[in-house]
Amino acid sequence: MAKLAGQLVEALDGLLGVPVPLRVQAWDGSVAGPPGAPTVVLRNRRALRRLLWQPGELGLARAYVAGDLEIAPGTDLYEVLSAVARFVERPEIRRLDLGPRDVLGANGRRVLAAALRAGALGPEPTPPPEEVRKARGRLHSRSRDRAAISHHYDVGNDFYGLVLGSSMVYSCAYWTPEAKSLEAAQEAKLDLICRKLGLRPGMRLLDVGCGWGSLLLHAAERYGVTAVGVSISREQVALARRRVEEAGLAGRVEVRLQDYREIVDGPFDAISSVGMAEHVGSEQYRVYAEGLHRLLVPGGRLLNHQIARRPDHPGEPHRTSPFIDRYVFPDGELSPVGSTVARLEEAGFEVRDVESLREHYGLTLREWVANLEAHWSEAVRLVGRGRARVWRLYMAASALAFEENRIGINQILAVRSTEEGAAGLPATREEWLLRPAAGAPPLVDGVPAGNPAGPDLGDRPSVR
Repeated sequence: MAKLAGQLVEALDGLLGVPVPLRVQAWDGSVAGPPGAPTVVLRNRRALRRLLWQPGELGLARAYVAGDLEIAPGTDLYEVLSAVARFVERPEIRRLDLGPRDVLGANGRRVLAAALRAGALGPEPTPPPEEVRKARGRLHSRSRDRAAISHHYDVGNDFYGLVLGSSMVYSCAYWTPEAKSLEAAQEAKLDLICRKLGLRPGMRLLDVGCGWGSLLLHAAERYGVTAVGVSISREQVALARRRVEEAGLAGRVEVRLQDYREIVDGPFDAISSVGMAEHVGSEQYRVYAEGLHRLLVPGGRLLNHQIARRPDHPGEPHRTSPFIDRYVFPDGELSPVGSTVARLEEAGFEVRDVESLREHYGLTLREWVANLEAHWSEAVRLVGRGRARVWRLYMAASALAFEENRIGINQILAVRSTEEGAAGLPATREEWLLRPAAGAPPLVDGVPAGNPAGPDLGDRPSVR
């Protein structure tokens, strides 16, 4: 037993054909693996049994969420996750396909022998209760989407308040040079969206997947719009409605518990969709895009803020993350940004601008992880130790994925052009990104009073 870690690491290195990039501390106190590598701790036999039954990401996640596997004291979680991510992307590991002959070969038998001596062989352990059971119903049906969204967003508004901070914005912040805090960077992001949409007093805005209402409040308070927000998370809607009431905006902002496919009271001058399209799915994306196009006035704009995955390696099938699908975003789907642009164009939109905010999301996620860790005891009290571990693991891993260019995030500005083909945009980005001055002149026939230069982004009659 004194050499358990060494036996396991030696056998695993032989089975995979390359050294595992982690040091392993077994429950008997033995340690083995590359010197200086980040260290993980197998706290009990069940940790090894989980890895034997589910080698790879899912087994590691189950062991960590259940508390059977720990990060060693003094080891940084980001170092562990980065080492694992680089390891699984190695060509020899990507090509690895262990079959019965490999598992029952000499190296596989060494792994099983070490597990047998450790008393770790046995039936597959029950997954942690935080894992989603196999979903029922047709993929991306309204009922199945409601269940998936509830799993992630109906965790508790108090918990999200600990993680997100006072802004209550669950999408990447915009880290301008002036933004010295997460809250300031989130406000900068909300303002960027409003400026890209060209919001002006009296316009009507639709926010699809409105979260806890932060964009609705910002647009109504700072830009004078009337707004409708929809979400299928009951807890989000409840808090968003309360925030609207407290802000004195109940007459101008409406928050609905409603699926995007159920909205029929267009048209709207502008539509925002921030961090929502990842839940739509490829089979429903055409329905999503065509529905938003139909809800816009001619000349209206859509701001679609969406996470994107990298294109697949040539000849390799797309691989979804079993941890993300089972624990974080059930049925979530990411597409390359080029595919999203193509789908929006197929629905009738003219795509006018694409801006990547990839590095901004890495910074944002690190802030959320820091918030969670700073309030760890309270988070565990609110949602339990297992779920708090899920959020810590997924947010830290996601931060690295953005930083290392394994996933991205893009704001796509698209226009429903008029029948004559007019988009109503100025000639340069600099012009349409200018924030309107306080007390901007009212519109007269779609043109700001006293401005003979003609219409620009947002300077057209409201649908109201």
